Amino acid sequence: MLLINKKKCPKCGSIKTKKNGQRNGVQLYKCTACNHQFRGGQKVSIDELWEAYMNGKQTICELASIYHVSPSSIKRRLRKITKIWQQPDLTGMSGFVHIDATYWGRSWGIILVLDNATNMPLYVAFIRSETTLDYKLAVETIEAAGFTIKGIIIDGKQTLFKEFEKYPVQMCQFHMYQIVERYLTKHPKMIASRDLALLVDDMIYLDKEDFMNEYAKWKRVYHDFLNRRTIHKDGKSYYLHRRLRSAMNSLDYYLPYLYTYQRPECEGMPNTNNKIEGTFTDLKKNLNNHSGMSIQNRMRFISGYFTDMLYRMI
Repeated sequence: MLLINKKKCPKCGSIKTKKNGQRNGVQLYKCTACNHQFRGGQKVSIDELWEAYMNGKQTICELASIYHVSPSSIKRRLRKITKIWQQPDLTGMSGFVHIDATYWGRSWGIILVLDNATNMPLYVAFIRSETTLDYKLAVETIEAAGFTIKGIIIDGKQTLFKEFEKYPVQMCQFHMYQIVERYLTKHPKMIASRDLALLVDDMIYLDKEDFMNEYAKWKRVYHDFLNRRTIHKDGKSYYLHRRLRSAMNSLDYYLPYLYTYQRPECEGMPNTNNKIEGTFTDLKKNLNNHSGMSIQNRMRFISGYFTDMLYRMI
């Protein structure tokens, strides 16, 4: 009797099995040794399933079709997967780090610390709101794990510059451009606004001294224009061009941190935090393939994403 390509019974291990009808288009088998009935779906390892689900960007229904099982079976197997971020040992490591937070809705998000040289996640934590304490805890945690911080790249949360004053801090120049654009709009009408927008647009091509000279020149040229005031009906005096002045005040605040990367001791430091923004974008694209996930499942997915990302680099 030929036993080639016979299904193996998952209960007793016997290959004395036979077809026993179908259910929902899936072949059923029966073991003649122990009378156990089972499906003929493809066996898949938990690791393989998680990889296809997360990095392969396969939906539940697509995975069910690939492995010839029901969507409920895929969900049941995925629920068995536990993914929890564990802080890695960073002894002996050093470099420049990106720190930023991103949100899903208004109630929760994550804070991430990313190594600039390797794109390695150094710290991940779920947060309800973005506070200075969260950032402080992130820095203290990676230092306690053995990482030496050469400098920090952030996107403009003002309280962080004072909190991290002992480190070289770089303000993301792209976010600086966005802040100014938010006040002036993309197509400003006033000549003073246009000139400031053009100067900020050239920021990445200039060194610190040239930019500061051009900015000081702009202030001198438009000094009277910037200080024009108007009297409202309540009798109080207000600046006439308040949005332009807001853009100028933002530049004044961030100016000491816009060119930190040009210091001799900060060679290799980036001038934007595009690397961490790109990581967030990739994460959200993967999550968008699985719409309708509960918050708990989203958190597990995110923990698994960064855990896998970490161990691919170790």
